[in-house]
Amino acid sequence: MKIKGIRWWMVSLVAAGLIINYLARNTLSVAAPTLMKDLNITTAQYSHVVVAWQLCYAFMQPVAGYVLDTVGTKIGFAAFALAWSLACAAAAWSTGWRSLAFFRGVLGIAEAAGIPAGVKATSEWFPAKERSVAIGWFNIGSSVGALLAPPLVVWALLHGQWQWAFLIVGVAGIVWSALWMLLYKHPQKQKLLSDTERDYILSGQEAKHSDAGAVKRSWASMLGSRDFWAIGIPRILSEPAWQTFNAWIPLYMMTERHMNLKEVALYAWMPFLAADIGCVLGGYLSPLFHKYAKVSLFTSRKMVFVVGALCMIGPACVGLVASPYAAVALLCVGGFAHQTLSGALYAITSDMFGKNEVATATGMGGMAGYLGAAAFTALFGVLVTQIGYSPLFVVLAVFDIIAAAVVCLLARSGDKTIDPRWVAATVAAK
Repeated sequence: MKIKGIRWWMVSLVAAGLIINYLARNTLSVAAPTLMKDLNITTAQYSHVVVAWQLCYAFMQPVAGYVLDTVGTKIGFAAFALAWSLACAAAAWSTGWRSLAFFRGVLGIAEAAGIPAGVKATSEWFPAKERSVAIGWFNIGSSVGALLAPPLVVWALLHGQWQWAFLIVGVAGIVWSALWMLLYKHPQKQKLLSDTERDYILSGQEAKHSDAGAVKRSWASMLGSRDFWAIGIPRILSEPAWQTFNAWIPLYMMTERHMNLKEVALYAWMPFLAADIGCVLGGYLSPLFHKYAKVSLFTSRKMVFVVGALCMIGPACVGLVASPYAAVALLCVGGFAHQTLSGALYAITSDMFGKNEVATATGMGGMAGYLGAAAFTALFGVLVTQIGYSPLFVVLAVFDIIAAAVVCLLARSGDKTIDPRWVAATVAAK
């Protein structure tokens, strides 16, 4: 039995894993007001907990990417997912900020494989022309996880204790790990994939993704290349915005906009719903720009990044509005903006690096981004009590606009060759 369009089922499975990945990390931010009171954690100590996760996540990303490129997507992703599920559940036994920081650090180490695995899986399962769309759909998992965190934590608080939320997410991750091992296979080994669709996928990929003997550069070689810094610098500049949204929006709503717990549950998920839209729309914008603006596929990715960066002007204006609901609306623009440009940068990475180094490159870029985010978070925890949130949101917008300029100037396409069989396969697949 063959399943038509199975590549979309594969990307759905990746998205489900990313939902749990981001649910695990965002559960903390929503539980923070209650958890901080219960464990006597100050705002500065909470920022230490967040930084512990960010630093571990950052430094582990290139290692996780290397492991995935070495052992393969299937085994690597399942092992990391099982580890992050156990670490998430263990946080329920925290007794203070130090133990919580330790468990969150372990979580960061394990979760580092999520995005590199997703990019690697889409590079295996999709032709170049569809890759940005596929990345948009799996990247939706990051914002869906953040979207589900507020209602889950509030439910746990109303029906029991905050610890329940961490335990529920941990169990969900264990179940997903088992499903991944059961269902995921490379297109060349997937028996449920038709020959027509397999040819459509493989013949539509660049040589560096389809060549079994593709060269894998060393970390040092990649780190010293223009290609890496073309994605690394934009990651450093853009990642602080997303981490600020994930870690601080619930606290911002309660402390700056004076919302109660139920209002947080009603509104804190909205920026992440907007982020979902950014994931999907950003993925489709690339082929649209390619078709109607008559630019190369690679240039169309850059154009999408620029659109997202310009939209970050929205949250930069949050200090100009008095209504808390208007503030939420501007934060929604920010969520949309970041995931639009983030998906574009993942697509650019997959265009620039081959099959044996795409996860490593994604991980190295992620490390750069999270180091930038960790530094910004450490400053954020101090400055927010002195100058407030509004000036910091302006800084985030400026960072993203500079990142767009760097992408446009430095990023360049690698292998542009697509197998001529792709054209015939496209017609047959339709």
